[in-house]
Amino acid sequence: MDFQNRAGSKPGSGGVAGSDQGNIDRRDRLRKLALETIDLAKDPYFMKNHLGSYECKLCLTLHTNEGSYLAHTQGKKHQSNLARRAARDAQDTQNVPMLEGGQMGGANGMGPRIVPRKVAVKIGRPGYKVTKIRDPFTRQLGLLFQIQYPEAADGIRPRHRFMSAYEQHQEEPNKAFQYLLFAAEPYETISFKVQSKEIDKAEGKFWTFWDPDARQFHLQFFFKNDRPVGYGGGAPGAPGYPGMGAVNPGRAAMMGAPPSGPPPAFVQ
Repeated sequence: MDFQNRAGSKPGSGGVAGSDQGNIDRRDRLRKLALETIDLAKDPYFMKNHLGSYECKLCLTLHTNEGSYLAHTQGKKHQSNLARRAARDAQDTQNVPMLEGGQMGGANGMGPRIVPRKVAVKIGRPGYKVTKIRDPFTRQLGLLFQIQYPEAADGIRPRHRFMSAYEQHQEEPNKAFQYLLFAAEPYETISFKVQSKEIDKAEGKFWTFWDPDARQFHLQFFFKNDRPVGYGGGAPGAPGYPGMGAVNPGRAAMMGAPPSGPPPAFVQ
């Protein structure tokens, strides 16, 4: 340091250096040393913004010139952040699952395994046919979906799922409806809006079938009955089945037939 040319000092004698001046001189020496030994082009945290100033992406600090950034890299804040980052990277490396042969999931055995994102080119919506069906015994209402995937790749099996009205963001949520989705690459995912009733998952009521030869996916389901089976349901010919067994007296009178059962008692 120059101890001669400072205020309050005599020529030829060294003045007393304060703490602020000592810090300034120390940072200047560190900056000069860093400029000689550090290549900023290889620093992953060095960035020049659109305003012409420099930023440290690790500490989120702003610097006016390269010397200021290099002095920051030798400071306590930057060094502590580097230590935290190294500790976190080491912890992430330990959590990587081991593959066969004792190797880690990374390509070089030292880092996490990176799975490339699969990008599929969509070719449009598939053809479909929807048929309303009714169980002849339980009188349950249902739907039969037939989805055509003629361009589906070999080994691809279409998938489906039921989605609540509150999961979608295309329409206003309505609790009276739910959505049935079908997906198979390379086609776009399609959905059908159906009533929000409980699906009967009993054997023979809900089934799916994929025909790989015709490239057609079938799905059939029935809604559960809101009323008991004995009320207007049952097997043909059984009591309570519509049109069989007991006859509605009013409907029988309109058709000109005498109502079934004993006549009403006369009260005087």
